[in-house]
Amino acid sequence: MTTTFVVRRHAHADVAGKRVLYIVSNPATLMGFPVGFFAEEMTGPFFDLMQAGCTVDIVSPKGGKVEFDGFSDPENEMTQYPNDLITLGFKYHASFSKLMENTPSIADVDVSHYDAVCVAGGGGPLITFKDDMALHKLIADFYESGKIIGMICHGTCLMLWTTLSDGTLMADGKTWTGYPDSEEEMMNAALGTTVNEFTIETEAKKNPSTTFESAAPLAPFAIRDGQIITGQQQHSTRLFSDLLIEALSE
Repeated sequence: MTTTFVVRRHAHADVAGKRVLYIVSNPATLMGFPVGFFAEEMTGPFFDLMQAGCTVDIVSPKGGKVEFDGFSDPENEMTQYPNDLITLGFKYHASFSKLMENTPSIADVDVSHYDAVCVAGGGGPLITFKDDMALHKLIADFYESGKIIGMICHGTCLMLWTTLSDGTLMADGKTWTGYPDSEEEMMNAALGTTVNEFTIETEAKKNPSTTFESAAPLAPFAIRDGQIITGQQQHSTRLFSDLLIEALSE
């Protein structure tokens, strides 16, 4: 007789009715090529949050039409992710696909309407987020209102610049992750050039009051430190979603 182990699992997170604001970057140009946000870093958590019962609103700093980074779009001829079924479903959904056509601006956001804010990564954030003081203030407002803040991949660059009302950086005293130098180096080697003028990990390590961590290149990795949840890159979206839903259920 063979001995087996029976495993039973139940969902313990009750997040029905919670509202999440999802920020994606506006289109930009990097090295002469159009960039936007990384598809799966929005569509994956969007799906997970929706399935858990949350309402998710998509906005961008400037408003208007937003676009996936080409290499993250499963239908782009240069894609590295042709089997991203969740993004494909999002693109062809009768309602969800329209959300990217004319996003509201962050200027229209009322923080009190939301329980959490999330930020996708991709090619656009390092270019468009750095000097966007209104975006930095919005993230600080969410934090100081006790809301959950989730950022993934290059979206975590906001940890470098978001300053609280007392003048300290939101990153001070926090442990977090994001797109690491090891993965930047892999991308540079693949393209034969330095893609980004600065990197999140290098800049984070200039701040002695914060702790940046990462797993092996391309490994799924996410961290929760209090209100702040961060994911290393697109392979971390499920871990990122799990931590978000857990935090929202508390």
